[in-house]
Amino acid sequence: MAAYMIVFAKIHDRDRFIKEYGMPTAQLIGQFGGEYVVRAPGVTTLEGGLFDGTSAVISKWPDRAALDAFYTSPEYAPLKAAREAISEVNIMVVEDPS
Repeated sequence: MAAYMIVFAKIHDRDRFIKEYGMPTAQLIGQFGGEYVVRAPGVTTLEGGLFDGTSAVISKWPDRAALDAFYTSPEYAPLKAAREAISEVNIMVVEDPS
């Protein structure tokens, strides 16, 4: 069953974010079997406003196990630390029941 990671990020330093986190993380996601569905700044909220103006990233994974292997990997740990220093994120996981 496919799994999706949905990330909303308020980025404080976009240049550093792309260089220190975005580019190396993109390579790592591919190594773990994930692929990006969308990566875009400037979310517009139709209701609620919680994530208005943030960047959004949605990645698709073969299954939850592949997503978890990436997220808990020793290779991702330093990238996650770099991300935490320059952004505020909300991360959700949704599994496709079909």
